[in-house]
Amino acid sequence: MLILAATPIGTVADASGRLATALAEADVVAAEDTRRFRRLVSDLGIEVTARVVSYFEGNEVQRTAELMDELREDRTVVLVTDAGMPSVSDPGYRIVAAAVAEALPLTAIPGPSAVLTALAVSGLPVDRFCFEGFPPRKPGERARALAALAADPRTLVFFESPHRTAATLAAMAEAFGADRHAAVCRELTKTHEEVVRGPLAELAEWAGDGERVRGEITIVVAGAEPEPAADLAESDLVAMVDETTAEGLSRKDAIADVARRTGISRKVVYAAAHASKEST
Repeated sequence: MLILAATPIGTVADASGRLATALAEADVVAAEDTRRFRRLVSDLGIEVTARVVSYFEGNEVQRTAELMDELREDRTVVLVTDAGMPSVSDPGYRIVAAAVAEALPLTAIPGPSAVLTALAVSGLPVDRFCFEGFPPRKPGERARALAALAADPRTLVFFESPHRTAATLAAMAEAFGADRHAAVCRELTKTHEEVVRGPLAELAEWAGDGERVRGEITIVVAGAEPEPAADLAESDLVAMVDETTAEGLSRKDAIADVARRTGISRKVVYAAAHASKEST
């Protein structure tokens, strides 16, 4: 079996009991950085008898083939990255796709996630969100990528390196608007954890002092505000709710979605939909 195991993103005590058991019982452990893995094992007080191999971007293709051989021999392979869940902006996708293609068993041990932790502490809406990973490094490509997201109503989550954070925040202020609210989450769950919240322009100015931005960075940005309330009749709102429920949403969720898209209050949309239902 292939096991994707989440590791702590900071505090070692966040490691789960299942992670410790899986590592102790594995036949092979594929680690993004074997030295960091050894430190983790030492901190957890786990004795690992498995063969430990590296599995990172530079050798992922070759190592995937080797690990697939292990899986075909009914061995248990545990995949871990430096922090968080494998395959989320880290190695892992290739071997999962290969295992799925051959119908080999696989599972995941859930655990710490920088994406979800940042969302939880950001103070921004979390009912709908999109993870965008690392923005492009080149300014032109980054500007185009952000421009494509400018009208997205979902909360957006990005990873970024410390030395590019100021430039990325400035580019976000340009693409999304200087007043769009965001949160810069630094060193989550670690000793020097810090969450700085505010409009993008202010955050870009704050990050301009390179001494302030260090460690692992996750940026959470509020989604685009809906357009001003459209001049829609009750019948239009009812039709939109009916179309959305036909797509598979519950009536409650459909009403919320229509309210979000039109900028009309949920109470008004609910009243229109409810009146229509009673009349039928």
